[in-house]
Amino acid sequence: MNDFKRISDAGNLKGKVALVRVDFNVPMENGLVTDDTRLKAAVDTVQSLRTAGAKVALLAHFGRPNGQRVAEMSLAPIAGAFAKVLGANVSFVADCRGEHARRAIAELPPAGVILLENTRFYEGEEKGDPELAREIASLGDIYVNDAFSAAHRRHVTTAVLADLMPAYAGINMEEELDALDKALGRPVRPVLAIVGGSKVSSKIDLLKNLVTKVDALAIGGGMANTFLFARGYSVGKSLCERDLMDTAKQIEAIAKASGCDILLPRDVVVAREFKANAPHRTCGLDEVSDDEMILDAGPQSVAILAAAMDVAKTIVWNGPLGAFELTPFDAATVAAAKAAAVRARAGKLVAVAGGGDTVAALHHAGLAQDFTFVSTAGGAFLEWMEGKALPGVEALKASHMV
Repeated sequence: MNDFKRISDAGNLKGKVALVRVDFNVPMENGLVTDDTRLKAAVDTVQSLRTAGAKVALLAHFGRPNGQRVAEMSLAPIAGAFAKVLGANVSFVADCRGEHARRAIAELPPAGVILLENTRFYEGEEKGDPELAREIASLGDIYVNDAFSAAHRRHVTTAVLADLMPAYAGINMEEELDALDKALGRPVRPVLAIVGGSKVSSKIDLLKNLVTKVDALAIGGGMANTFLFARGYSVGKSLCERDLMDTAKQIEAIAKASGCDILLPRDVVVAREFKANAPHRTCGLDEVSDDEMILDAGPQSVAILAAAMDVAKTIVWNGPLGAFELTPFDAATVAAAKAAAVRARAGKLVAVAGGGDTVAALHHAGLAQDFTFVSTAGGAFLEWMEGKALPGVEALKASHMV
C-alpha cells in the first residue's frame, strides 16, 4: 500500500499552486464549527506546503447539496475556523472553478492559503466528470490528497485530478496509509482482528477478507449472536440475523481453511430490557433465557481476548463488543480496549483501530491516544478492511503516471 508519492517527492514547490483535497465536512451548529478535529488534521500538510513556498488552494465538500448551490452548505464559515487552527490568514472564494477562482488564487501572497467553495455544488464532482476535472486542474500545478476519509470515492477532487496533474499524498494521508500498511498490508505476525457491531450483513465482505489475512478473528457485538446461533446456541430475543446462519457457517469454513482462529464470546451479559442500567446478569452461552437479550460479552470472554493479545504482534479493531452506549454494557469494550492500550504503550504490539463506533468507543474509554493509530475515516477504513482498492489511494501510487 505504501508505494505512493509523498509531498517530499514533489521537488521545488516555490511559487507553485498546490490544490489540496482536505476533509472539512465538519459538524456545524448555528454557523459555527463544533468539532475542529478534521481542521487540525490538515494543518501539517498545509504548513509543509507553505514552508516550501507554495500557494495552497483547499478543495473540500460539505454535506450533500446534490450538485446545487445550497447556502447552508457553503464552506465560507469554515475558512475563518481553519484560520484560527492554522494560525494564519485563510481567504475564501465562492467557487471552485472558473475565472473567479483563478483570480483569487493569483492574488494570494506567497505561501498564502485559500479555501475554495464546496466542490459538491457541481454535480460533476461526484460523477467524476472529466470536464470539471480539467477546469479545476487548470487552477494549480500539483494535486495533494489529504482526505483518506473520501478516498473510497472516485470523485473529481478525490481521484480524477490525479489523472491530470502530478499527485501526492498529504501528511495526514501518508500517516494513515503507513499505519494501515503496518496493520494489514505488511504486518508483523501474528495478527489479531477484532470486529464488532450490530449486524453481520453490514460486514460480510470485511469478515470474508479478514479470515484470509489474519491469524485470529474475534467477533463481538450483536453480530456475534448470529455466529453463536449458527453454532446451535439459543440467543433469546437478542439482535440476531437468523437468515444469515449459512453465511456465518461459510465464513467459519473459510477461516478454518485459511488457518484463522475465530474467537466468539464464552460468557455473556444478558438483560430483559435494552436500556442503560437495566437489571442484568452474566451467564454461560447455554443459559440464555428466551426472554433475555445478549448486550455484552462477559469477563471470561474479555480474559480470553486479552490472552490472544499477548500472542499477537498486530491488532486491527473495528466495532464495539457490546452495547457500549449503554452502561454497564460498555464493560467488555472498555476492558478489551484497556488491554490493547497497555500492550501498545509498552511496545508489545501495533494497535490500529477505525470506524465511527470504534472511535467513539475508544474516546468513551479515554484510550484513543494510547493506540498506535486511530482512523476517523469511516467508510474508507471499512472498505480498506474489506480488501477493496480505494480510488483515491490508487491514484497516488508511484506507478500511476500523469
